[in-house]
Parts: sequence; C-alpha cells; structure tokens
Amino acid sequence: MVALSKGTWILVADGEKALFLRNDLDAQDPDLNVMQHEEQDNPSDREQSANRPGRMHDTGVGQRSAMDDTDWHELAKERFADELSDILYQKAYKNEFEKLVIAAPPNILGELRDKLHMEVSSRVIAEIPKTYTNHPIDKIEALIKAELAER
Repeated sequence: MVALSKGTWILVADGEKALFLRNDLDAQDPDLNVMQHEEQDNPSDREQSANRPGRMHDTGVGQRSAMDDTDWHELAKERFADELSDILYQKAYKNEFEKLVIAAPPNILGELRDKLHMEVSSRVIAEIPKTYTNHPIDKIEALIKAELAER
C-alpha cells in the first residue's frame, strides 16, 4: 500500500489542465488543497489547422496521395507535458516536495514520464493512469485514496 502522507504532492493532469495538490493531513483522512492550477487553451486540431493536408504525386499516371498534416492538438498536449515537467523540476530543485503522485490518462502519463527530470522521477511514489481533472477536489481525494489503498 502506498501511503499518502502529509505533505505528499499530487499532480492531476490531462492534456489541457493540471492541478497541483498537496495533502495537508494524513493517509487515513487526506485533505487535498490546490497549490497551483495550470490550463492550456488547446482547440481541436481542425480549428488549429491552416489548410487541407497536402498531396503528392504517386508512381502511377495521374495518381496522387494525401500527406498527413501535423496534429496541432496532439502537439500542444506534448508541449503541455513539457511545461508541467519543467514546473515539477523547479519545485523539486527548491525541495518543495518529497513525494509525488501523478494521476493522468495513460498517454499523458507516458509523455510526462518521458520528460521528468531524475530529480522529480525519484520522488514519484505512485502513478495512476486515470483522468480525474473533471472531478471536484473531494471526489479526487476519495478516488486517489481508494486507488492507492489497492496497491
């Protein structure tokens, strides 16, 4: 079982929104409080794209194939993971937290994991591959407590 001790930080994130929370009580009765809130304006890819995907000539006479366009929405999510990892590194460097739990959808969790500095990754005590960003704080407390109790 992973303990959500007093002072443990919890990062609840998705590709567009992140909450930096701190447990101010103990594992039995967590009291998560928002320390920082980050949000990124990330419209759908269709709204961010400037034109239609390009086309190129194929080997056959008169044949053309579509080329993939950049997925701007996905690119923005990756950049957001970069921003979050930078924030965590700055906080870890200042010794603002000793333990960290990360709750994020699997794809975002993977992006974050790849971008975390060793100074931060050494403090991660649990990863929860779920989306909690649209829940109220008290619900997040209950969900994380239940998830960590199972480990």
